[in-house]
Amino acid sequence: MLEIIVSTLILVICGYLIAKNYDAKIVLFGAGLLLMFAAVGLGHPLLPEAQSSGLSWLDPFVQIKQIFISQMGNVGLTIMVLFGFSSYMSHIGANDVTVMLLTRPLSRIRSPYLLVPVIFLLGNLLSLVVPSAASLAVLLMATLYPVLKASNMSSLTAGAVIATTATIMPSPLGADNVLAAQKLGIPLVEYIVSYHAPISLPTLALMAVVHYFWQKAMDKRQQARGGLEEKDESLALPTGLPPAYYGLFPVLPLVLVLLFGICFTHISLGLVEITFVCLLLTIGVELLRKGKIKETSKEFAIFFTGMGTGLAQVVSLIVAASMLVEGLKAIGIIDTLVDSVKHIDGVGSILMFFFSGTAALIGFISGSGLAVFYSFINIIPEITEKVGVNSVSVALPMQLTANLIRSMSPVAAVIIVIASITGSNPIEIIKRTSVPIISGIICCLTLSYLLFS
Repeated sequence: MLEIIVSTLILVICGYLIAKNYDAKIVLFGAGLLLMFAAVGLGHPLLPEAQSSGLSWLDPFVQIKQIFISQMGNVGLTIMVLFGFSSYMSHIGANDVTVMLLTRPLSRIRSPYLLVPVIFLLGNLLSLVVPSAASLAVLLMATLYPVLKASNMSSLTAGAVIATTATIMPSPLGADNVLAAQKLGIPLVEYIVSYHAPISLPTLALMAVVHYFWQKAMDKRQQARGGLEEKDESLALPTGLPPAYYGLFPVLPLVLVLLFGICFTHISLGLVEITFVCLLLTIGVELLRKGKIKETSKEFAIFFTGMGTGLAQVVSLIVAASMLVEGLKAIGIIDTLVDSVKHIDGVGSILMFFFSGTAALIGFISGSGLAVFYSFINIIPEITEKVGVNSVSVALPMQLTANLIRSMSPVAAVIIVIASITGSNPIEIIKRTSVPIISGIICCLTLSYLLFS
C-alpha cells in the first residue's frame, strides 16, 4: 500500500511539473531516481545480486549506467544518425529544394478551400523530410504561406492547416516509429506497413476532409461576426538553392528502406547503414558540384552537430523515460497494475483508453505528448503480455494520439510559431485545429480497436 502511495505522489508531481513546462527530461530522470531510492528504502531489490554494487543505496547509479548503455545502442544511434542526416540536408539546401519542387504546382490552384486538403496531405508528406513540427511549420510558412495568401485563403485557415502537418505520417525515419518498433519487437518496415499505415493513412484522409468543411465553416462564421482580419505578412523565400536533383537526397533513405524491406529482403541493411550510404552519396555529389574539398569537409561537421541535437532532444528523453519506468518496476507498481486488471473483461480497451487518454491530457497541457509515450512504451509490452492483450492495440493508438494532440495545445512550439507569423492569438489557431485533430484521434482509437483488439 505504501508503494502505491509513494508512486502516485511522485507521478502526480511529475505530471504537474511537465504540465508547467519544466524540462521533461529532468523531471522524468529525477522522478525515476526518486522511485529507485524509494524502492530501496522499502526493501525492494533494484538489481539482481550478480549486478549489484554491493550496497543497495548505490544500485540506482548502476541502473543509470545500464539504462544509458541500453538506450544508446541501436535505437539511440539510429535516432542520432537520422537527426544528423536531416541537419546536413537542411544545411546544403536539399530540404528547401524538396519543398519548393513539391509546392510549385500549387500556385496554379486558385480555389482556397480546394487547397486545404491538398496542403494538409502535402504537408504530412513533407514531414518525411522535416520531422520536427516547429521546423516544418517555419519552412512551410516561408514557402507555402505566400501561395496560400495569393489564392485568397485566410491567415487562420492557412495557419491551421500548416499546424497539423507533422503528425502521424507512417515514416520509417520517425524517431517514435523507430523506438516503437524496437520495443514491440517488430521489424521497422513491418511495423510501418502492417500496423501504422492501416491506421494513420485512413485517419489522415478523414482529417483532410474534416479540414475542408471545418475551415470553410469557421471562415463563414468569422465573416458573419465582422469579417476576417487579414495581415499582409511578407516572408523571405529561400534563395541560392542547389540544383533541382538535390530534392531527391532527403527522401533517398526512405526509398531505400522500403526497397530493401519489401523487394530485396535477401539483403540485410539497417536504417543506420542506409542513411550512411545516402550521406556519402550526397557528400560525393557536393564535392563534384563545388570542387572544394576543404569547404565540403567542414560542412560535413554539421552531420555530427545534428547527431548531438538528436541526443539532446530525443535520446536523452528516452533515457529519462526509461529511468521512470525502471523506478516504477523496482517499487512494484507495474506488477500491482497487472494483477489488478488481468482478470477484467475488456482489459485491452481499458488499457488503450487509459494510455491514450494520459498522452492526450499531458500533451494538451504541456505541448508534447511524446514524453509520456517514450515513458510508457517501455512497459506496455510487459503489461499487455501478462494480461493477454495485443501490444500494438495499446501502443499504436497512444503513439498516434501523442503526435496529434500537439496541434491542439496552445503552448506547443508549432502553434506559437504559426500564431506569431500570422499575428493571431494561439487560441484562434487552436479553434481551427481542434475539430480535425479530435476527429483524427477518434478515428485512430476506433480503427485500432477494430483491427488489433
